[in-house]
Amino acid sequence: MKRIQYYAYGGPETMKLEDFVLETPGQGQVAAKVKFTAVNPIDWKMRQGALKMMTGKSFPRTMGVDFSGTVISVGAGVTRFRPGDAVFGLARLKQSGALGEAFVTNESFVAKKPDNVSFEEAACLGTPGVTAWNGLVDRAALKGGQSVFVNGCTGAVGEAAVQIARMLGATASGRCSAEAMPRAHELGVQKPFDYRKTDLSALTDRFDVVYDTAAVMPAATGLHLAGKRGVFLDIEPTPAKFLRSLFNRKLKPIVCTPRADILDGLARAAREGKLRLPVAETVPLREAIPFIASLEKGRRIAGKGLVAIA
Repeated sequence: MKRIQYYAYGGPETMKLEDFVLETPGQGQVAAKVKFTAVNPIDWKMRQGALKMMTGKSFPRTMGVDFSGTVISVGAGVTRFRPGDAVFGLARLKQSGALGEAFVTNESFVAKKPDNVSFEEAACLGTPGVTAWNGLVDRAALKGGQSVFVNGCTGAVGEAAVQIARMLGATASGRCSAEAMPRAHELGVQKPFDYRKTDLSALTDRFDVVYDTAAVMPAATGLHLAGKRGVFLDIEPTPAKFLRSLFNRKLKPIVCTPRADILDGLARAAREGKLRLPVAETVPLREAIPFIASLEKGRRIAGKGLVAIA
């Protein structure tokens, strides 16, 4: 079997496509054969060493978080899956491994793929869907009739947040590029603002939930838009933000935290046609390294980038 791995933290040049031996799934784990992997910024941020305090100094390390595929085998105690099940979900963040032919992850990080959702579409749901859910449902307790402002509303997490907000009965506004305005309208964004022309600190609108899925909004601006009773969800937490959130309950740093109930909820939403993220480009595993490098260097694509593994 082959996977992408690296032997030191650094740039794209550290990635190598190499042979490996698949481990045996342990208690509460499943081994999955990968069909598609969705590329996320977290993939190269981890490889660059941004999370080295968590990932440590053991090498080689693997890459890839979001995937779709089929279950190969299950470990002791696994009751939700059996070999042959079509699934999607996330790798364990520290171990990763979805940018390869197979890997092992936690049972709770996986859900069954709906029959009416393609493997390509399912591979896109993991990190964006879970992160949107963590913010809107877990931290903000969003309810029907409330209002949400999504900064970066046509990015992957932003699109998931808009769709989940509407699924819960909330109204959505947001900020994106002028070129992405048609997509924002298609998603149901009632008030899309051009990020090049809109000074958010000058807006008079106030929202029950402000979600900065683009990770560029100053906390002061987000808290301003949230008004006296709203909350500001920050997708790029830092120790300073966590400390600040202890004294200001309106500020809620978000960390992508998958659970079985969230993945099952995403599967249900996708099956019902309420959640879908567009695929922009797909490359085979042998071309994945230059593809990832191009995205890391700033090449923009209108949707998710996928790697076809099998």
